Amino acid sequence: MHGRGADRPSVNLLAEVFVRFLRLGCTSFGGPIAHLGYFRREFVARAAWLDDAAYTEIVALCSVLPGPTSSQVGIMIGARRAGPLGGLLAWLAFTTPSAIALGALGIFLRGASQGAYGSFPHGPRFEGALEGLAAAAAAVVLIAVVQLGRTILRTQLAGWIAALAFLLALGLDRFAPSFQWVALVAGGALGGFLGPAPAALPARAPALAVPRRTALIAGSAFVVLLVGLPIVALPGTYLDLFTTFYRAGSLVFGGGHVVLPFLQSLIGPAISERTFFAGYGAAQAVPGPLFTFSAFLGAAVRPLGGVVGALVALAGIFLPSFLLLAAVVPLWSALRQIPHAAKTLAGLNAAVVGLLAAVFVDPIATTLGRDPVGIAIALLALAALGWARLPAWLVVAAAAILGALVRSYALPSTL
Repeated sequence: MHGRGADRPSVNLLAEVFVRFLRLGCTSFGGPIAHLGYFRREFVARAAWLDDAAYTEIVALCSVLPGPTSSQVGIMIGARRAGPLGGLLAWLAFTTPSAIALGALGIFLRGASQGAYGSFPHGPRFEGALEGLAAAAAAVVLIAVVQLGRTILRTQLAGWIAALAFLLALGLDRFAPSFQWVALVAGGALGGFLGPAPAALPARAPALAVPRRTALIAGSAFVVLLVGLPIVALPGTYLDLFTTFYRAGSLVFGGGHVVLPFLQSLIGPAISERTFFAGYGAAQAVPGPLFTFSAFLGAAVRPLGGVVGALVALAGIFLPSFLLLAAVVPLWSALRQIPHAAKTLAGLNAAVVGLLAAVFVDPIATTLGRDPVGIAIALLALAALGWARLPAWLVVAAAAILGALVRSYALPSTL
């Protein structure tokens, strides 16, 4: 994949991609939807690598694919900016910090005695820091929803589609969270059928040039690996471990929070329930994609595990995203040539706003609303980001410190 003007990206351009995504990988707390807010702030508002229309289109494409949406969006942005290597570096930089932290924890717990579990962090300061991080993430998501809404919801129909997607996403989150992509499909369909007369899609659209042969190879490899690996992988081998995580990355819709229980069912007795949930809790406390929880499981699983196990698990769970993006981007580009594509895309974009708003309401706002301290920190973070225009990483760090300080001298968190 390569973007406009990025056939031969310079070393400086590649370094810029890596550094920006590495900073996000160290500071993007709050889960997949919060990451989309951080990405918009970094690459639309600050760096101006793309506009809201292009960004929302990338989010729409990645939201209907299985796997980690925020990581896929990052890969697309990196590839659009600096070609295939830019996409790879964006993923590597965004993934590495949390993968190292969770992989190291998995290795520690794997070799520790039962008493070592008692050293896992707790207490009011730790809980307060987590509360501050969640509050800062809430502010980031709210700003992203409002600003995207102003840009995308310019017609009455777009507003109705966003409202419908909002309600549909809330219902699906409660009863069928892995099918939230249905809200996007419904929005696209409504836009295609009810939108105004077809118009040409803007030239600024974020099309990535993927040769059809490459797309065909990637799509074929995705299917062959998904079907063939379980047949050839011997139990208890690294290939079997890779197969387990490849299936998770290929079959899970709905992002990181959905993949965690799915992985527990796939891993089974190879990891104790106590160890699994220790890692589950740690995954909520680190920045970056939740799919790096695979590094913890790969490191902690017996009889393999260790550094090699962590690397195998990471490769297995993220490889499907690279293959799917390479296979689907040409189809997406072809769909843009259809006369009603602009109408359908407008409906998809409106549905993205509704989906983000639904996730802000539940679980972010509903969880935050039970705690006055969290609300206060979120309001301060909102002012710092929206009014003072402070960097997101600084606001996130300050919110964590403030949460820890407040909880050190106040009642325990209700979160």
